[in-house]
Amino acid sequence: MGFSAAKAFVKHGANVVVVGRNPENCLVAELQLGSQSRAKQGDATQPNTALEAIQLCIREFGSFDGLYHVAGGSGKKFGDGPLHQLTLSGWNNTLDLNLTSLMLSNQAAVQAFLGMGKSGTILNMSSALDFTPFPGHFSAHAYATAKSAVLGFSKSIAATYAPNNIRINVLAPSIIESPENKDQQIEEFISAKQTLNGGRFGLPADLDGAAIYFMSDMSKFTTGQILTVDGGWNLTE
Repeated sequence: MGFSAAKAFVKHGANVVVVGRNPENCLVAELQLGSQSRAKQGDATQPNTALEAIQLCIREFGSFDGLYHVAGGSGKKFGDGPLHQLTLSGWNNTLDLNLTSLMLSNQAAVQAFLGMGKSGTILNMSSALDFTPFPGHFSAHAYATAKSAVLGFSKSIAATYAPNNIRINVLAPSIIESPENKDQQIEEFISAKQTLNGGRFGLPADLDGAAIYFMSDMSKFTTGQILTVDGGWNLTE
């Protein structure tokens, strides 16, 4: 989702710095995004990663105007799952991956905006599973907790920094196509749950238009908002 958005941002004239854990992916990103981009290897759960990416952006492009936090993901491999099976390691690692990383990146962005005395925009990633849970296929309670906390955190800081003309908003996608979702039962469920476009998984590009809106001056009078991009997830039983 982050790479798809980066390509859309570049297409619309932005300079971007992308951050990823995999060095091969960083190289591919720079090659595909061209001279308007820089890629940096880093782990979003580490305190200096976002700060160093912002410094790189300022050094290479002369300014820093916005942060799109996409880092996160499933914690099942750590032990996330239904509450009666959830391990402490699963809980801690899933919250670090999805929530601590977001706090660190948002903090670095706000500190940069305040330090430069300028406005800015932050877009955070949540999930439709936060407020419309579905037991069975998607009972990962640490993940749901972390993504729900994104909403409260984002609204809280949006209220605090609105006087500084720093806006913070949230995108909440439903189930996006991924290798771990390649299961016939899940595919049948999704076709009935996300009924737009014939019933399908979401695609990373489905979020790009909303991301461009929130990351550009088109949203200069919008803060503390949550946009669900869910293919109809919230409308179906």
